[in-house]
Amino acid sequence: MRTPAPRTVRGLVPLVLAAALVGTAAPPAAAAPPGGSTPTFTDATVHDPSVVVAGDEVWVFGSHLQVAKTQDLRNWKQVAAGVTSDNPIFDDVTAELAETFEWAQTDTLWAADVVQLGDGRFYMYYNACKGDSPRSAMGVAVADSVDGPYEDLGIFLRSGMWDQPSEDGTTYDARVHPNAVDPDTFYDAEGDLWMVYGSYSGGVFVLEMDETTGFPVPGQGYGKHLLGGNHSRIEAPNVMYDEGTGYYYLFLSFGGLDADGGYNVRVARSQNPDGPYVDAEGNPMSEVRSDPSLPIFDDASIEPYGVKVMGNHLFPREVGDPGTGVGTGYVSPGHNSTYTDPETGEHFLVFHSRFPGQGETHNVRVHEMRMNAQGWPVVAPYRYAGDPPAQPLGGGGDRFRLADVVGDYALVDHGKEISADVTRAVDVRLQPNGRVTGAREGRWRLTGPDRVRLEVDGATYDGALLRQWQPDRQEWVVTFTVQSRAGVSLWGSAVPSMSARDAVRAVVADLDLGDTSAVAADLTLPTAGTHGTTITWASSDPAVVSPTGEVTRPAQGDGDATVTLTATVRNERRTATATFTVTVLERTPVALAGAWSFEGDLAEASGAQPAGTVTGPRLGTTGGAVTYVPGVHGQAVHLDGASGVQLPTGLVDGPSWTAALWVRPDVVTQYTTTFFAARDAESWVSLVPRGPDGTTMVWSGTSWYDASTGGQIPAGTWTHLAVTVDGGDVAVYVDGAQRFTGTGFPDVLTTPTGTFALGVNWWDTPFAGAVDELQVHRGALTPEEVAALAAR
Repeated sequence: MRTPAPRTVRGLVPLVLAAALVGTAAPPAAAAPPGGSTPTFTDATVHDPSVVVAGDEVWVFGSHLQVAKTQDLRNWKQVAAGVTSDNPIFDDVTAELAETFEWAQTDTLWAADVVQLGDGRFYMYYNACKGDSPRSAMGVAVADSVDGPYEDLGIFLRSGMWDQPSEDGTTYDARVHPNAVDPDTFYDAEGDLWMVYGSYSGGVFVLEMDETTGFPVPGQGYGKHLLGGNHSRIEAPNVMYDEGTGYYYLFLSFGGLDADGGYNVRVARSQNPDGPYVDAEGNPMSEVRSDPSLPIFDDASIEPYGVKVMGNHLFPREVGDPGTGVGTGYVSPGHNSTYTDPETGEHFLVFHSRFPGQGETHNVRVHEMRMNAQGWPVVAPYRYAGDPPAQPLGGGGDRFRLADVVGDYALVDHGKEISADVTRAVDVRLQPNGRVTGAREGRWRLTGPDRVRLEVDGATYDGALLRQWQPDRQEWVVTFTVQSRAGVSLWGSAVPSMSARDAVRAVVADLDLGDTSAVAADLTLPTAGTHGTTITWASSDPAVVSPTGEVTRPAQGDGDATVTLTATVRNERRTATATFTVTVLERTPVALAGAWSFEGDLAEASGAQPAGTVTGPRLGTTGGAVTYVPGVHGQAVHLDGASGVQLPTGLVDGPSWTAALWVRPDVVTQYTTTFFAARDAESWVSLVPRGPDGTTMVWSGTSWYDASTGGQIPAGTWTHLAVTVDGGDVAVYVDGAQRFTGTGFPDVLTTPTGTFALGVNWWDTPFAGAVDELQVHRGALTPEEVAALAAR
């Protein structure tokens, strides 16, 4: 979440980064002529990116000591990742920052911020947090070069010292005192150094900094409170100064950062670096905080405030549209930084985002920003792709005539909600007579060569027009980004017109159900296509495959079933049909693949499988050790948090299987696996006591599926866990009770060489605790059979 802004008096730009990258792409647009070079993109993974400039390179530093760099804001090179002794940014970060890790009771770092100060050296403001409480430490390290190695100068802020004096001398209270994380250091217009910081807890604070030492000016305690408190979900502050408007812009992320957390980017502004900051309606942000009478992390109290510039959204790719996949958009974009081009003064928003249908996968994104007529930043709909091609008759890519803008658009309304829902674009048309028609009604007009105003549904929105690269269509298209006086942002992306006949042809050509030669799970039958085309389905045997895609497999011994599905595609008076042959597999018998009782060894009970082997802290490592302790039945294996058990390769394969086991965690840590199965590092299933959303779940990647039980199992107590997969139908059980059922589960175990393990995978903290009575079955057990396994 950082921002380095060396001051202009030294010939450098006042640089400030805010992390929030807007989604990638969606429907096409014919408003701009094709042509120009095809942009290239190379992604990097840096959570909570904070920008610093070094020479002709833009660098981002983030959480977990992830670092990347670029020269064009499009193609990133990953430089470092992971808080390990071999991370090149420190000689040995685990030793250099040992005091920080000890205080915060963690082994990782949160969002770092790097800034080049007056002595020419680079100062890293590091921070670490326990995570389940605001026990955090923040300090600074220094290096002669941006890529290190950094040497620690010491901790200067601590938080989370319950019932003890805090940095301001009063007893620490997480409702009013900050969590000392998420620093962003910036220079003001006079060349003075400041730092904003804070996450949840008591809110966001600002400190005056001493440029000569890199530390806060003494005697400030935690500094000045800017906004938040009572555990409101506001974090990741970033300040950007704009010379044209004379305002300081405070970017923030509201909501939770996970894919289901509703993370979104908001902004407020002030004429002073230390506030007071207000939103577009003039609301004082210093009064924005959660209601202490409501449950913790109350979003309803903070939702109306701040100018929301970006949130969950999707420009959907319908059947018949160019490209592949679901379309372009973001899930939980946030923790931004900002970059200002030193030659043009143009602002860019730099952030991380997750993506629709991709779970917790996240990458850095960069979007252009413009100032609207009211002096508020509006963010371009698509990621930055460089300069668009010159336009015939119209000059450069930033000048627009009426004829350039008239046409159909996909429109995203970002609203003000804090929600996990992904807002889908709707269809509107900007008419030549100035009317807005379609899903939204109103008026529109050009207010300058690249300026536009929309008046829809009683609200006025001002903003900018841009030509941007549409990744699904692989063309430069006209887009707009506008904002209302209430702080609501709309995005538009031009969509080419298409006749009904061409739309039907495009949908029929694009319609695809995938491999239907061996179906064991429900089918997804699309019902909508490009330009309002509808798709209806008929089945030759609805008892096996219904017209809505539900699959009922034949009973064991009845043989496979063959069904013909017919799609009727309609647009206005045009129709066409397409047929698909579907083979539905008969149900397979359930058979025990392996059972381990851990009676003093790792032997498989029947002798049909090899014994398990002890690993180190990751799959593929050695050196671990296990012990045996009293279990649910006889003895159980105990894993020490640095060891695991690798099970026989290829234990099960196919679309139907079951895993069941007793677990007693010593501690419950996020992402830690109990039972792990994988085809490879890109396709896996993990049964985790605490998943990304804080609940016990079956978690699958990278097709990303979260099967949450809705609660978290306790430490120190035996709990029976089971997962059954039956051709895409998945069920998760806790102590014999079904806590999750779902469809569309990815078919992960498709080879006879799959990897299986207890307590370890290739990435995460190993399991610490006991495991007993593991059973793995070919085929899905019934709820009654699972309940029987859970009986003591």
